[in-house]
Amino acid sequence: MTLVPILSALFAAQTLAPEHTVHLALGTAMASIVFTSSASVRAHHRRGAVDWTIVARLAPGTVIGALLATLASGFVSQRVLALAFAAIVYAGAAQMLFGGKPTAARSLPAAPLLLLLGIAIGVVCGLVSAGGAFLTVPLMLYCGVPLLTAIGTAAAIGIPVAVVGTLGFVASGWHIDGLPAATLGFVLLPALAALVAGSVLTAPLGARLAHRMPVAQLKRVFALLLFTLATKMAVTYA
Repeated sequence: MTLVPILSALFAAQTLAPEHTVHLALGTAMASIVFTSSASVRAHHRRGAVDWTIVARLAPGTVIGALLATLASGFVSQRVLALAFAAIVYAGAAQMLFGGKPTAARSLPAAPLLLLLGIAIGVVCGLVSAGGAFLTVPLMLYCGVPLLTAIGTAAAIGIPVAVVGTLGFVASGWHIDGLPAATLGFVLLPALAALVAGSVLTAPLGARLAHRMPVAQLKRVFALLLFTLATKMAVTYA
């Protein structure tokens, strides 16, 4: 959610596919999650903070939703995508800033409801190119999962979401004319390589810091950053 507005601004400054700047930002950001989530999950797994049973139950729905949203992205104008992105990020930032810790329920919902929840989360992930932690973590907290386990498990769920979402962005942009050289659908490969080179090194650091730093303060800072970036997207493409 932080990458998309920044990539959009960078691509626009270089006049890369003016009609598909947001599509390229979404596709490239989604592809980068494949690598950053993998690096992050390794660090969380070493600390015993990934519940693979929850991953197996929640991931199928999120994968389906992400694929549906990303396949459809090529048929949606970048103005609509940008405004949808801004609205969803505003909601996520507000939840982080003002939402308290959910009252824990007894357990995860039954399989049919969990599938529907997963599909809804996956659609949102596809629209904002996110692994979905801002939705899956509150869901798991509501279901009584400890916070650090919810964070690590959300990162693991983000890997299949990102893989399938990336394939969706590749497919939806495959036959679009006027895209820059070195693109794979809506994924700009040179930008992806640069993102991966930096973020794979720092994702494990983020995982370690999540186990040490005050979560409440981090949430406030991140929420304010998201408000700022979403406003930039809304103003640019309104």
